[in-house]
Amino acid sequence: MGTEPVDELSAQNAALLTAYEQHLAHERALSGHTVRAYLADVTSLLLHLQRLGRADLDAATVRDLRSWLANQQTRGASRSTLQRRAAAARVFCAWAYETGRAGSNPAASLRSPKSVRTLPDTLHRRDADRLFAEAAALAREQGGPLGLRDVAILEVLYGAGVRVSELCGLDIDDLDRDRRTVRVLGKGSKERTVPLGEPAIRAVDAWLVTGRPGIAGPASGTAVFLGERGARIDPRVVRRVVHRSLRLVDGAPDLGPHGLRHAMATHLLEGGADLRSVQELLGHASLATTQIYTHVTAERIQAAFEQAHPRA
Repeated sequence: MGTEPVDELSAQNAALLTAYEQHLAHERALSGHTVRAYLADVTSLLLHLQRLGRADLDAATVRDLRSWLANQQTRGASRSTLQRRAAAARVFCAWAYETGRAGSNPAASLRSPKSVRTLPDTLHRRDADRLFAEAAALAREQGGPLGLRDVAILEVLYGAGVRVSELCGLDIDDLDRDRRTVRVLGKGSKERTVPLGEPAIRAVDAWLVTGRPGIAGPASGTAVFLGERGARIDPRVVRRVVHRSLRLVDGAPDLGPHGLRHAMATHLLEGGADLRSVQELLGHASLATTQIYTHVTAERIQAAFEQAHPRA
């Protein structure tokens, strides 16, 4: 839960935090990383309220919550961090009120600071083509199963636009080669089926038929992607694969796995795909989350106009 002194919480607040953790982990089925982030923010809030002399949420007001955010700001928290913490406070207070653990919701009128949304770095199409060409050439040069695995990882991340956690969680039965689709389990245990292009299918087949048997062992189970020791691959390994592969492409930004997801969405929209379809492919709960990619493509159009138009 970060660096907050959790042991300074009152017994009442500690019990409240434990109940909230169970709610996040089991009822909402959030990832361990997301649960820890929520708990860190809520712990910080509860400690702040205790220091103000608020024994429980019933005694807290929206001004107390605003003072908590103001305190975070003076300590150097970024605007995006303040937004996240304000959202965490709203979700927590709403849960406490709706479950009868608080008689009021002090965060009902809490607003987040406005932010300037930054555009994510992404690959140009030509760099994406070079990425796969370089990764395939390296795999042929090195030989062995891991090169085949890495090519398949890159193809699935970009071809299906999946999150790194979704890729690591793939099982062999999730692949449907006849329909050229893959079933993924996304945030909140929401399942969706996304298409895989022919290059991704070929890369995955090469890995499963030729590469995977060479390192598979008792710990492999039905996992599609494995680490060197034969267990299900870890997200940190996938990130290293992506960073290492992108370094092979001169001029390409240093992106992680999420950067390939960004690139897939951007290239789909540039190719004429509609926003709603891209939302479904990415598994976004809100269309607003997907709309960031329309700004990426608009920025590219503007840059091309300014560079090429004689009257720009």
